[in-house]
Amino acid sequence: MKWIALAILLAVVPYTIVTLRYRKPGPAFQPYEDIKSRANVARLLAAGYQRVALPAHRPADGPRTNGGAAVTSAPGGVPATLRSTLVEPPILPVEIVSVSAGPLANTLQSYSIQFTCTLANDQQQLGGAELYLREDDIVLVPTFERIDGTLLTRTRQTVVLVTVPAGTLKPGRYNVTLLGEQASRTWPLEVR
Repeated sequence: MKWIALAILLAVVPYTIVTLRYRKPGPAFQPYEDIKSRANVARLLAAGYQRVALPAHRPADGPRTNGGAAVTSAPGGVPATLRSTLVEPPILPVEIVSVSAGPLANTLQSYSIQFTCTLANDQQQLGGAELYLREDDIVLVPTFERIDGTLLTRTRQTVVLVTVPAGTLKPGRYNVTLLGEQASRTWPLEVR
């Protein structure tokens, strides 16, 4: 028995030392997720899109943004040019009910957009937002994740605050579209 314990000890100690010394830092390679992400980036760049991940959260208190932008209704769903480039379509809210955003932005300051949306069911939660920029069009995609198990959200209508970091947008005039599955919203934006 002592020879077996000695053999295990002689194998485990060098293996541990080699593993700790030469292990790649960071998360392990996840083939499906990594390859899907790389393909998505390559297809977006080929189509002329720039993707920016945005911080999004559900604010605890009332409105935090100054409104004033001339927000109008737009057809729902992901635009055809963007849909053809994405590897996997995002989970969108059913509709964008209201939007509060300013008509002007400064490149040196962050730009906040607060909106109310309706979710398809009680098993979705806010996962973030992504901004797709192509020439003078901005497509803002709020992303939602499915909740596993029996957990449910409190309400199907949720308020979301998205912040575009300073320096993300260059000076110019843009047409911003906030996507919903059945009803989207759009407004003009001037960045100075």
